[in-house]
Amino acid sequence: MKATGIVRRIDDLGRVVIPKEIRRTMRIREGDPLEIFTNADGEVIFKKYSPIGELTEVSSIYAEVMFKNSTDPVVICDRDHVIAASGVSKKEVLERRVSPLLEEVMEQRKPFVAKPGLKHLTAIEGIERTSSIAIPILAAGDVCGAVLMMSDDNNTVPKDSDVKMINVAAAFLGRQLEG
Repeated sequence: MKATGIVRRIDDLGRVVIPKEIRRTMRIREGDPLEIFTNADGEVIFKKYSPIGELTEVSSIYAEVMFKNSTDPVVICDRDHVIAASGVSKKEVLERRVSPLLEEVMEQRKPFVAKPGLKHLTAIEGIERTSSIAIPILAAGDVCGAVLMMSDDNNTVPKDSDVKMINVAAAFLGRQLEG
């Protein structure tokens, strides 16, 4: 744990304001759920809650099945990090942050599908491989993450069957989160 040097008081309603600098750095947006932890030393720890993080095992299996039925790697992420991958080195991609471009795709709630002549989406920070398909995962109207199909070639247009498969995966995971 790292000290920030910032001190805040609890108001009469029990609220604490998380400073803007910390929210920006940690990518905490208005309305984001935070999980609260305590330990024996009296520390209170806030951690961003990821509903899709609860489905990491299912997501990993789903990514493996999709990769076996396509030609390109598949990655599943929550709103901030990669949680499952198949067809790429898991050590290389798991827990990596998603790019601001992918965050924008998720916020717009619109799928990204590469078109001829257009550059593919740089979806994961620090990874050169781009994404030819990125479909947001929606649960009860909220964006929870995205399912990606990765590609090395920025000129390859994904097959319709791959787009449908990634759409089905995003819809399935969203439905799993709903109940």
